Amino acid sequence: MALDNPFSMFDVTKKVALITGASGAFGAVAAQCLSGAGCKLVLAAGNATAMAEVAATCAGPVHQINARPDSEAACADMVTKTVQTFGQLDILVVASGINKVAKIDDMAPETFDDVMDANVTQSWLIARAATRQMKAQGTGGKIVFVSSARGLLGHPAGYTAYCASKAAVDGMTKALGCELGPTGITVNAIAPTVFRSPLTAWMFEDTPEATAVRDGFLARVPKGRLGEPEDLAGPLLFLASRASDFYTGHILYADGGYTAG
Repeated sequence: MALDNPFSMFDVTKKVALITGASGAFGAVAAQCLSGAGCKLVLAAGNATAMAEVAATCAGPVHQINARPDSEAACADMVTKTVQTFGQLDILVVASGINKVAKIDDMAPETFDDVMDANVTQSWLIARAATRQMKAQGTGGKIVFVSSARGLLGHPAGYTAYCASKAAVDGMTKALGCELGPTGITVNAIAPTVFRSPLTAWMFEDTPEATAVRDGFLARVPKGRLGEPEDLAGPLLFLASRASDFYTGHILYADGGYTAG
């Protein structure tokens, strides 16, 4: 590959990306980043109103699907509609998932199952549907899961289901990276720590409670700050473009050094 124009390696112009969980914080980052870089988007989310708000911030063509990847049929339909709308599927970003927090003696087995289903099983289902389409196209593809630093590290505040689910996503990323390597489909994951979103906005506030939690957390972050949405955009563009063609089965920690120390 010629390096006289290295920026060309990051070119995703006219690529088609399907984003699940598009109404969430990471889904919104992915939509704005990839549309701004020239992708055609298919957004999928269970919250149609929030998804429409995300779509309104995107720069290019956007098709919306009001659905979650919660069944084999739903995932197949997402991929089918993507191809019907834009002719192909090049990039899958799996930003869907949930967290339900409770100490183990207070957590119902059904709650644990819900988290594992949303974060692991549904990720596997949509990755399978996308893989079949990408293989049929014969031109490779990019699959990007959203993991978490909690896939590597525990947490004392009732995160048994969430940590287990993200560790499973990490394992799935590595296994699929190995399995799909010969096909030209790369499978990687972005694993953030706390970053600014509607769910974490309170941690950025100037209140005694927020300051205490933030200070305790920042003591572990070498960069000395919490994450911002743009901190996730660069890694995503890298993993969605030709620049990452030799990277697969990789967990990319967007964490300010949190997992390094």
